[in-house]
Amino acid sequence: MDSILQLAAYIKAAKRIAFFSGAGISTESNLPDFRSRNGLWTNNQSFEKLVSLSYFERHPVDFWKAYKDIFAMKLLNQYEPNRGHLFITELQNSGRDVTVITQNIDGLHEKAGTHKVYEVHGTLKTATCPKCGTKYDLEYINTHETPRCQTKSSNDTRCHTILKPDVVLFGDSVHHFNESVEAAYESDLFIVMGSSLEVGPINSIPQLISGTAIPMVLINKEHTVYDHLFDLCLYAGIGETVEQVKRAL
Repeated sequence: MDSILQLAAYIKAAKRIAFFSGAGISTESNLPDFRSRNGLWTNNQSFEKLVSLSYFERHPVDFWKAYKDIFAMKLLNQYEPNRGHLFITELQNSGRDVTVITQNIDGLHEKAGTHKVYEVHGTLKTATCPKCGTKYDLEYINTHETPRCQTKSSNDTRCHTILKPDVVLFGDSVHHFNESVEAAYESDLFIVMGSSLEVGPINSIPQLISGTAIPMVLINKEHTVYDHLFDLCLYAGIGETVEQVKRAL
């Protein structure tokens, strides 16, 4: 069977779909990739040091300068969901139980209207005070060179603690791992969209469910080391693929 028709058949039969998305879905909204051949991870070897928990704790002012420089394009909040994001939401709105497990930190799945999204690497959209737990939005982050907490204490003095971004830094633990594994196990279709599956521990999820009866599909422009786990691999752009699938549904 043609791979597009096979994917359409999987979707037609599915009531609970778990999507696992990586940078490849967001690059179609013109966001840069960090792990491609020309990505920031490849070109800036100090990236891991600068975007680390230890660097934030030791040099929070310098951290925020580097963080804002590295993520400047995303922090501008000028990007929109693309056909891949919108396709997932369309499936949700058709009555299916849809969960997204995403490695991305851009918030585009939520912006597209998907309800159940596990952002395992956190989000660029907010930052939190490490001392009192007050959360601040993107507008506040962008209007302060070094964002600090403005919450007042009982004696009317401001907290003034430097905020920590809600992105998972190197040295942090990933978010929602157990919930993501549970969503994958409870699905009757598991689709990876735009991920090289190189980043742990989240890349263990396809390995964990590979021995089950859950159909597994990979949509990615390049091969991964885990291609053999999948029942179906489509090496193409996400947008063009979902448009073909929509015509087949």
